[in-house]
Amino acid sequence: MSNQPDSQQPDSDEEWQEILSAEEYKILREAGTEPAGTSPLLDISDDGVFRCAGCGQELFTTDEKFESGTGWPSFYDPADSDAVETRPDHSLGRTRTEVVCSSCEGHLGHVFEDGPEPTGKRYCINGIALDFEDE
Repeated sequence: MSNQPDSQQPDSDEEWQEILSAEEYKILREAGTEPAGTSPLLDISDDGVFRCAGCGQELFTTDEKFESGTGWPSFYDPADSDAVETRPDHSLGRTRTEVVCSSCEGHLGHVFEDGPEPTGKRYCINGIALDFEDE
């Protein structure tokens, strides 16, 4: 569904289910998590951008990507400060910070305070929530 304009985003869960694959729906709309180490985006090192698999908004670039050793694509900063939003997540009995696409509010993953400089942040993102576009 990449590159779909905001004005054409689905209004209902049923419409999202028609557009997204079952895996994408589970991650983006139900805040699921893909198994660690399964994303083909872990090995991406070519120059390019990572877009939301739900709406196509540019979220991250390879310039901010780093190897975290966690098993999920990791970034120290979004491509633009307005690309993602954060929310408290209490789903596992502890507080984490959820990361969502600012355009379609799709669940992307979580951000932690143990990343590299210059931000010290680790955006731990589900690869299924992203589409890669090389430059």
